[in-house]
Amino acid sequence: MDRPAIIRGISRLIFDGVEEVSRIVEGMHANIAAPSLPFGEGTEGRMRGGTGLVYASIRFVNAAARAVLDCTLDVLAARPKATVTDARWDAAVSVTNGVLGDHLVASNNPLAIRMCLRRNGQVLDIDRELATTVGSHAQRVVVLAHGLCRNDRQWTRRGHDHGAELSRELEYFPLYLLYNTGRHVSENGRELATLLERLVERWPTEVQELAIVAHSMGGLVARSACHYGAESNWRRKLRKLVFLGTPHHGAPLERLGNWLQTAAGMSPYSAPLCRLGMIRSAGVTDLRYGNLLDEDWMHNSRFASTGDTRRPIPLPDGVGCYAIAGTTGKREGDLGDFLFGDGLVPIRSALGRHQAADRTLTFPESHQWIGYGIDHLDLLNRPEVFSTLRNWLT
Repeated sequence: MDRPAIIRGISRLIFDGVEEVSRIVEGMHANIAAPSLPFGEGTEGRMRGGTGLVYASIRFVNAAARAVLDCTLDVLAARPKATVTDARWDAAVSVTNGVLGDHLVASNNPLAIRMCLRRNGQVLDIDRELATTVGSHAQRVVVLAHGLCRNDRQWTRRGHDHGAELSRELEYFPLYLLYNTGRHVSENGRELATLLERLVERWPTEVQELAIVAHSMGGLVARSACHYGAESNWRRKLRKLVFLGTPHHGAPLERLGNWLQTAAGMSPYSAPLCRLGMIRSAGVTDLRYGNLLDEDWMHNSRFASTGDTRRPIPLPDGVGCYAIAGTTGKREGDLGDFLFGDGLVPIRSALGRHQAADRTLTFPESHQWIGYGIDHLDLLNRPEVFSTLRNWLT
């Protein structure tokens, strides 16, 4: 990413933040000045007279500064560009996309990540560079899909990379998916299905076997892609799908966040703070129950407390599906073992278990594995996790 684009992206986030904070403060000011009852409806959140003019002036100056900076950056954009490829910068952008990714897309912010397949930290040009990069002997392909707020480079943790080891030991050709984790899972799933179809069509030789290894949210995106690409050529070549700590039935932290936001809205004095809760991305709110499809979110406000209204989607037919769950407990039955799981995803959610039979994912017992003393990120590098993964893919 070139420096003018970076400056433009960061500055737009700052300007957006100033605007949002001014509206939150004005809303609280209006409700306090009313005054309002402790519970119930507040004011419309706008101040009148001179005080209202102050808030309007803040937003006017903010918008003017944004316009001036954008014009300056348009001039700089015509000059030679220095590209930033630092791994720490990539990590920061990935976190920003995870938290605000849908806003970045809606506001045309250059920090928004575009979905692509990468190898060795570089974008793989499927249309022009595939034959040169791949060669004519790679017939087994594994695609690795990262989780929320992460990127393709972060499959390497403490010197270990599942993809590189699968290439060395099982002769898979590894490709790493990069995507904006703040978008809806269903949007990413549909785009991934299209991307994999292009990949298989343009592969230099016939793909004999396709496998997907997915960490955390990546597993939801992969399942969504299997649904939207059910009749595709790549889907017929998909042999194995391995989930590492995927929240098939959601994550408690997002449900807690939704509850806190609802509680804040009960009083006019704290209601303006609900706007802070609404900055969290569509991808994050999809993790409340594990949404996979457009219809899981498009008929209700994603911030409303509507309960689990998902359409049940089974595991894809004809594919060997496997699930690995981590737990910070040292042994079976430890306190909090099945409640907190790996610190982010409970064991039951990671293994697809649900009290409703139609929502339960039917992983065979031999296709399930629980790692003790393993947190959510340990799933990326622990030897026993890779050993299980290798055995399943052999």
